[in-house]
Amino acid sequence: MTSSSAPEPAARRRRWLAGLTAFAVLIAGFSALGVWQVQRLAWKQDLIRQVDTRIHADPVPAPGPAGFDAVTREADQYRRVTASGRFLHDREARVKAVTDLGPGFWVVTPLEDARGFTVLINRGFVPAERTAPETRTEGQVDGPVSVTGLLRITEPKGGFLRDNDPASDRWFSRDVAAIAEAKRLQGAVAPYFIDADATPNPGGWPRGGLTVVRFANSHLVYALTWFGLALMSAGGAVLWLRDERRRRRGGR
Repeated sequence: MTSSSAPEPAARRRRWLAGLTAFAVLIAGFSALGVWQVQRLAWKQDLIRQVDTRIHADPVPAPGPAGFDAVTREADQYRRVTASGRFLHDREARVKAVTDLGPGFWVVTPLEDARGFTVLINRGFVPAERTAPETRTEGQVDGPVSVTGLLRITEPKGGFLRDNDPASDRWFSRDVAAIAEAKRLQGAVAPYFIDADATPNPGGWPRGGLTVVRFANSHLVYALTWFGLALMSAGGAVLWLRDERRRRRGGR
């Protein structure tokens, strides 16, 4: 009788240890994910404050070649900048876009900055019927210009499920390096582009100032979800322990 019942307490202990370990891992894991989302929430709120400060600040000269390597998404995205020079209208690229004005294209035109480099300017939106330059000749400004807008970081590799096709001059994202190569831009080319502000262009097209500055911020919801799962796991652990105690008492 003693030898046949000896393995039962050992099996019970292994079951307790396995159950407690499983619940502890779940509680710790869900809690860690909740803490991570709280940290992400603080980071996102700080980023939103920084960007809001940048877009309302006085414009500064766009970084030149000496500052290209220092440009980063975290420090410079949406900074208000200015650039002055001449547009290279014969080398513009039209990038697929969907805006508050409907579907159409961004007109991205190289600007030879007076400081000795080239920067791509997203001059603004045009509808499909204004895609061809000859339909907006007034906007093909000749001579020195000055552009104020928001510094944007390059968008490589294309848009959602659509790859850029430089050979066919079909663009779904503002990929600075690919556009510069396809348009055979010479010399130093800025690794960023500039979204022009709402200053009207002659003839009304392209239409600038349509940059959407919006950040998804669901980190609080995610944090509450993870912490809720941690609490549910803790509750499950309590119920499981009670059930195990009842089983042990029943066995006795």
